[in-house]
Amino acid sequence: MTDVTQFEPTGPGPDEAIDTRHAVQTFIGDTIKDNPVVLFMKGEPEQPRCGFSAVTVQILDHLGVPFVGVDVLQNDDLRQGIKVFSDWPTIPQLYVNGELVGGSDIVREMFQSGELKPYFAERGLIQA
Repeated sequence: MTDVTQFEPTGPGPDEAIDTRHAVQTFIGDTIKDNPVVLFMKGEPEQPRCGFSAVTVQILDHLGVPFVGVDVLQNDDLRQGIKVFSDWPTIPQLYVNGELVGGSDIVREMFQSGELKPYFAERGLIQA
């Protein structure tokens, strides 16, 4: 099962830029904390809007990993905010149990080497 989480920015205020950055960082942190597997991606899992996001979704789906997808294209502050949060320059970004696994290249390499399925199974996210 795949869910989609939406970022809802707060309304404008005197410190809108600071408030928005704080809201984005809080949203990202809460989403990662509240969900065992989160993919920050371009587009939604059912309709990725970049090839790297599509590959990552295909791998997760192939393994039967339930995950929450977050479309970073819904809000520019969110798209930039995830890069700041993780100190990782590219999207997609896969988080498992609160930890950044990496982007599409790392997920693909782990899948091709046979490391990814045991990684999820050891964490109780899929059957071995």
